[in-house]
Amino acid sequence: MLDLLVIALRLAQYGGAVILLGAPLFLLYGLQERDAASQAWSRGLIASAAAVVAIASAAGLIAQTSVMAGSITEGLKPSSIGFMITGTSLGPAFVVRSAMALAALGVVLFVRPSRLQWMGLVFAGLVISASFAWTGHGAATEGAGRYPHLAAAILHSWAAALWLGALAALLVMTLRHRLGDIRSDRILHAALHGFSGVGTLAVALLILSGAVNSLFLVGLDRISGLWTTLYGGLLLAKLGVFGLMLALAASNRFLLTPGLSDALDEPEGLKAAVARLKGSLVLETLLALALLGLVAIMGTLAPVSAMDMSMSS
Repeated sequence: MLDLLVIALRLAQYGGAVILLGAPLFLLYGLQERDAASQAWSRGLIASAAAVVAIASAAGLIAQTSVMAGSITEGLKPSSIGFMITGTSLGPAFVVRSAMALAALGVVLFVRPSRLQWMGLVFAGLVISASFAWTGHGAATEGAGRYPHLAAAILHSWAAALWLGALAALLVMTLRHRLGDIRSDRILHAALHGFSGVGTLAVALLILSGAVNSLFLVGLDRISGLWTTLYGGLLLAKLGVFGLMLALAASNRFLLTPGLSDALDEPEGLKAAVARLKGSLVLETLLALALLGLVAIMGTLAPVSAMDMSMSS
C-alpha cells in the first residue's frame, strides 16, 4: 500500500514539475509577450502545478519516510522525518522541491505576468526537475561515469519538461480557444508553430540524454535484461509510448500546423482544423500521462545494471 502511495505521489510531482517548467517556457518562446500575458488560463495552470508539487513533495517525504521506517505511524514521527532530511539524500530533495514550488506559487499569485515572472518560474522549474535526478538512478553511478550520467539525467528531465509542460499549456490554450476571433486564431497558430519548432529540440535532447542514461542503466552487454526484468519491460513500454508521441508530434508539425495556417481565413475549415488539433493534443497528453506513470514506477525499481550486478555477486 505504501509503495503504491509513493508511486502516486511521484507521478503527481512529475506532472506538476513538467508544467511548472514547460508552461512558462512556452509563454516565453511560443508567443509575443503581450499575447502571452493575455492568456488568463496560464495563471491557474501554473499555480495549480506549483501547489501540486508543494503538497505532493511534502506528502512524498512522509510516505518515503514511512517506507523506510516500516509503517506510517513511524513515518509520522518527527525523529524519523528529521533523520530522512538530515541523514539521507532523499529528504533534502523533497524539501527543496516543496520550498521552490511554494516560492513559484507566490510568484504566480503576487507578480504581474511578464517575461520576468516567467523567467523566475522557469528557474524554479529547472531546480525542481533537476532534483529528481539528484536522488534518482542518475546519482547512483559511481566512478568516472558519475557526473556524465548525472548530467544526462538532469538534461533528460529538463527536455521532458520542455516538451510535456508545453504540451499541457498548448492543450489548455486550444481547449479554451474561441473560434471566430481573428486575433485569437492567429495567436493559436503562432503558439502551435512555436511549439512544433521547440518540440523538435526537446525530442533531440531526449533521445541523446536517454541513450546516455541507457548505457549506464542497461549497458550494451546486458540488452537481454530488457526482456527478462520488470525494469527492462517497463523501459520498452516507455519507448513504445514515446514512439507514439513522436508520431503525433510529427503530425502536428507537418500536417496540423500547415492545415491551421491554410484555414485561418476559412471559418468552416478553421473549425475542422481546430477540432483535429484538439483531438491530437488530447491523445498526446494521455500518452504523456502514461509515460510519466511508467517513469514513476521505474524510479522505484533497480535498473537492469544493478540487478545484473546483484546476481553476479
